[in-house]
Amino acid sequence: MSFPKSFTWGAAAASYQIEGAAKQGGRGPDVWDMLCREPGRIEDGHNGDVGTDHYNRLEGDLDLFQQIGLQAYRFSISWTRILPEGVGRVNEIGLDFYDRLVDGMLARNITPWATLFHWDYPLALYCRGGWLNRNSIDWFAEYTQVVTERLGDRVQNWMTQNEPQCFVGLGHGGGGHAPGLKYHWPELLRTAHHALVAHGESVKIIRANCPQSHIGAAPVACVSLPETESAEDIRAAYEATFSVTDKTLWKTHLFADPMVLGHYPDDALKVFAEDLEGTILDGDMERIHQPLDFFGFNIYNGQRVKAGPDGKAVSVTATPGHPATTMHWRVEPTCMYWATKWFHERYKLPVVITENGLANNDWVHLDGKVHDPQRIDFTHRYLLELHRAIEDGAQVDAYFHWSVMDNFEWALGYNRRFGLIHVDYGTLVRTLKESAHWYRGVIESNGEALLGRV
Repeated sequence: MSFPKSFTWGAAAASYQIEGAAKQGGRGPDVWDMLCREPGRIEDGHNGDVGTDHYNRLEGDLDLFQQIGLQAYRFSISWTRILPEGVGRVNEIGLDFYDRLVDGMLARNITPWATLFHWDYPLALYCRGGWLNRNSIDWFAEYTQVVTERLGDRVQNWMTQNEPQCFVGLGHGGGGHAPGLKYHWPELLRTAHHALVAHGESVKIIRANCPQSHIGAAPVACVSLPETESAEDIRAAYEATFSVTDKTLWKTHLFADPMVLGHYPDDALKVFAEDLEGTILDGDMERIHQPLDFFGFNIYNGQRVKAGPDGKAVSVTATPGHPATTMHWRVEPTCMYWATKWFHERYKLPVVITENGLANNDWVHLDGKVHDPQRIDFTHRYLLELHRAIEDGAQVDAYFHWSVMDNFEWALGYNRRFGLIHVDYGTLVRTLKESAHWYRGVIESNGEALLGRV
């Protein structure tokens, strides 16, 4: 068996990280604009004002995407480029930009996959309480309505939110991401719950406005990995992945179970019981639980565990020198296999890998090329594990490499490079990396090149 004939190969990026044009075209400020102006919050004082200037270099960038051979491009929409105050007045110039983006993709036979929210929350709505305010559900619904009315005739593939664990946990709990808050646990849970209800309301609107809707979301995969493939280690890793024993948001199923199964995990409700008081209102779970067409997730690594004497998972300490990315994330290719297999089995939906990639030290060499063999090897290893999951029965419809180009890496500024395309941030010159040319060969062979068959 190879990759399915209908398999889609793509790459991804996010609005705040690449668009720039922070004060062009009527765009309003968002919480990342706010955080970037607070001294000491972003490495080296960087900000997303320019990003990679994708807003002004759209056609050239789309030509590069075509050169890579992308069959699909996952992009996100800037809420404040459409609704500068988050609600109310619609900015036609912003909608025109996304018209040009979508039309340009279609003209190049690149299928659009749109994400409605990739962390750039409107500053005006943050000042009204943000996600902690229950009105955020209606605000997100209004935004969804405006976007899908405009783009729904050409965009069929939609994701509501990217990595709610991160924009809630890092942005409202840890304080390292925008808006930079450190809520107490009850308020953090309320924030997460409101985001989930907003997801469900958004799905209903997409379904109504887009006749051939193909809808999912993009949570981050938090997965424990069996140290060996013994039945004991596999069972311990599975239970660790899908259990809640303490106050944490870093569990994929905390968000996915309500979306797909219609309820929070029972053990989570016990652990969070007092802290959830007054948060879940009548009808909320029905609002969250809307039919989805695929289960998307972002996957980079995982925590190795083994079965202890009692059968419970025990973390395995990494061997010194274990391969790691410049994000200091351990390279763990088997996370792709186990996450894909387990999420497909649990949710019984086709899987879409909405993000996967490597942060690396890349630069233009003396020969004018960008050699990034680590990215090629990393992606090759992870895709082989994805293929193994397919062979073992998982239905996987698409893979999106993160990211299509180097970009603003949130609180780390421009100091981490994930792209298939190198960006010189001084000149904004683009250079296809060696990995981009390699990925083109993977796409052209529908993955056969990975398996040594071409």
